[in-house]
Amino acid sequence: MEDKYLSVTALTKYIKKKFDVDRHLNHIWLRGEISNFKHHSRGHMYMTIKDDHTSIRAVMFHRQNQDLSFRPEDGMKVLITGYVSVFESQGQYQLYIQELQPDGIGALHLAFEQLKEKLSKEGLFDSIHKKALPKYPQHIAVLTSPTGAAIRDILTTMERRYPLANILIIPVLVQGKQSATSIVNGIKKANQIDELDLMIVGRGGGSLEELWPFNEEDVARAIFQSDLPVISAVGHETDVTISDMVADLRAPTPTAAAEMAVPSQLELLDKLKKIRQFLENNTRNKIERSSEKLVSIESSYVFKYPRRLVEEKEQRLDRAVDQMTKQLHRTVQSKKDYFKYLDQRYQRLHIDKHLERQNEQVQHLLKRLYRASKQQIDQKKNLFSKHLAQLDLLNPTRIMNRGYSITYSEENDIIRSVEQVEKDHLLTIQLSDGYVECLAQEIRKGENT
Repeated sequence: MEDKYLSVTALTKYIKKKFDVDRHLNHIWLRGEISNFKHHSRGHMYMTIKDDHTSIRAVMFHRQNQDLSFRPEDGMKVLITGYVSVFESQGQYQLYIQELQPDGIGALHLAFEQLKEKLSKEGLFDSIHKKALPKYPQHIAVLTSPTGAAIRDILTTMERRYPLANILIIPVLVQGKQSATSIVNGIKKANQIDELDLMIVGRGGGSLEELWPFNEEDVARAIFQSDLPVISAVGHETDVTISDMVADLRAPTPTAAAEMAVPSQLELLDKLKKIRQFLENNTRNKIERSSEKLVSIESSYVFKYPRRLVEEKEQRLDRAVDQMTKQLHRTVQSKKDYFKYLDQRYQRLHIDKHLERQNEQVQHLLKRLYRASKQQIDQKKNLFSKHLAQLDLLNPTRIMNRGYSITYSEENDIIRSVEQVEKDHLLTIQLSDGYVECLAQEIRKGENT
């Protein structure tokens, strides 16, 4: 008897074939909301697409989703291109997604906002991580297209503002699928060159799609991890990229980046001029004050009449010696008179024993007097020698006694350098005991002997 019953597998295959040959189900456009989203470890994306009344299971395989510029999330409104078929092992129909984009907002804009939020939470935009730019960079790397307008603007501005800087151009792709990898490799290469001081990364203006490499996460992390300070200069002033946010400094244009990277040579020259003027004025004032002080010293009594000062000190010393001698004589005479008085008293008393004791006392006092007088005389001699040594130290001619002299020009100026003397000049040499007039016959510069 013929078996009229189908197997579940046969029925499922039949239904799947009906789905596959239906041209309305082979290419559909669908609007809906994502729920139950799951990104499998093998790369496939599983989700449910729903509206207010119903839902359908959906899958987007890795080969289709690997080029997505944004990250699907639950609750996201999306526009879908794909087809409907049957998943045989479970006997249910589902949507196979081939293209996916946000509904109501561009995919690139959404991807930008998602990456911006992610990196901001990680702290990549925090000012604490921003590196200071060197004031006077000597070696600068520029990562951009070698044929674009950006490199011409940067080189022209650098040459005008600070021609001392050496520019190293590291060619990178700034547009297309491979551009992000090229920029990352360029940043790594620049960090391997020891002599570089900073780098400029950027390109000229363009659409959001053309500028997108500078919104890639790999590029942002490479800039953040760079040991060199990075200036980001992407597009025009109104264009803001993730690279701008993570870089140490954002320039609105490539030309502005060059201006921010180096100082202006005109401003530096003006600053140097002001510094030089300050130093000249300060030095001139110091020389004038020192010259006035020197003239004052040279015109002082000590330097004009050194011998008179010594003679005055010697005269004061003589007076002191005379006073000391007279005082000593007076003291001795006073003691002698007193002893004579005592002797006369003893003579009148005629007491031998008492006289003998008094005589012994006198002898003792005389010895004390002698010792005291000798001690006083020694002290005065020491004081005298000390004063004499001090006067000798103050004597300006003391140095000349050791063989030194002072040489004067015809204008009576002190000669301090051979630059002040010319051949056949008449010179006056002051020695410790007089003056010598001489004629300069030969001038030897730089010789010590």
